[in-house]
Amino acid sequence: MSENDDKRAPDDEEEAPKAVGRRAPDPEPEVAPSAEKGDTHSSLLPGADVPEIPNEHDYESEAMPISLSRPSLPPPSSVRPPPPASERPPAPASSRPAAPSERPQASVRASERPLSKESKTDTSKERRTLVATEKLAKYFPVRKSMFSRTPELVRAVEGVSIRVRKGETLGLVGESGCGKSTLGRLILRLIEPTYGRIVFEGNDIAHLSASEMRPLRRRMQVIFQDPYSSLNPRMNVRQIVGEAIQIHKLAANKADEEAMVADLLKKVGLRPEMMSRFPHEFSGGQRQRIGIARALAVKPDFIVCDEPISALDVSIQAQIVNLLLDLQDELGVAFLFISHDLKVVEHMSHRVAVMYLGRIVEQASAESLYSAPMHPYTHALLSAVPVPDPERKRVRLVLSGDMPSAIAPPSGCSFHPRCPRMIPGTCDKESPELLEQAGRHNHRVACYNPILDGEPGSVSGRGALVG
Repeated sequence: MSENDDKRAPDDEEEAPKAVGRRAPDPEPEVAPSAEKGDTHSSLLPGADVPEIPNEHDYESEAMPISLSRPSLPPPSSVRPPPPASERPPAPASSRPAAPSERPQASVRASERPLSKESKTDTSKERRTLVATEKLAKYFPVRKSMFSRTPELVRAVEGVSIRVRKGETLGLVGESGCGKSTLGRLILRLIEPTYGRIVFEGNDIAHLSASEMRPLRRRMQVIFQDPYSSLNPRMNVRQIVGEAIQIHKLAANKADEEAMVADLLKKVGLRPEMMSRFPHEFSGGQRQRIGIARALAVKPDFIVCDEPISALDVSIQAQIVNLLLDLQDELGVAFLFISHDLKVVEHMSHRVAVMYLGRIVEQASAESLYSAPMHPYTHALLSAVPVPDPERKRVRLVLSGDMPSAIAPPSGCSFHPRCPRMIPGTCDKESPELLEQAGRHNHRVACYNPILDGEPGSVSGRGALVG
């Protein structure tokens, strides 16, 4: 995969309501250990500390039931069987489901959206982990000067462990330069990891060769941030979208390939007759739709959306977001959604991970994280979200200073130089682990002094409103 080749699963952080007649979900598949012990650190650069990485990861211990966000079902005795089809009155025309083009543009959160078609028919399959990382890291060597022999290391990603389930959207937020895009490219093996594991459906793919990765390329795709530079200006739309179809031999002949390209263009809201045009003949939103069609051409299971709407107008952003949501409902695709727009991430995601200086500092369901964040950095990010009311103002948590350099990160917690809740002697000495907090199911935070319920500023993750 190269740049030129280039929710709705329920929230797995909350417990699912008990349903009548539902069988227990299948256990999570265990991650297959690496073929050779020691391969995990084969690409480690000199001068880097090597953490101990387990050969197996107990996903069963982290298995989180998916919340359907629906009311509990009544007892079986109170449920009346439906009348026969012949006795049912015809449904009025006004009650028919709206076509995609007729749907209102109102905001619907991920937790309120229905399951995808695949998850409605196979709940156990939907609950399995699709993509996961273990202690994943990437160091880039840089030389201090032309006379320096020992390279310094930019610790772009440091010991990140995340997972994405089938049909789910995991939002990834953080400041510019914190390593979000690098993490997405690591998962896709567009760049090689320094150490750690990348697990796809239970198999470690971190050290697969290019030929071994080729069958997986069609199952993992990416939507790049820039809708223009990611498209080859010398190729028309038919060639751009159809290139992956040719490489993976998904069409029997040219006619079938052209029909597949036309169908993909219809799915993303473009007319089939546009396939003969070149990228410079389209607007920014149309070019981004072409990038989405290219990613969908090989029918992937997982797509990294690397800030796909940051370069678009607000009206076009809404169209792209609704398009991604509709495609996820229809095809059951899992997304890693990287963005700076916290409101869009809340709208798109089932779970959200917050990244700071190459590390995950908080991870929870979108509802839990946005309503009651526990890490001071998350609280500061959410307090900066503007309020759509000119008569009300938000109490901002303003951080001092800038994010430290990834070449020389601070000791202990990487956030402690800017943290208003820093504990001297602890936060500046020891690095906290990402652990689940008592009383907050599947809400993990890496902090020695997290914001707890009942403390000032903990009522709303969006900050206290005044005025």
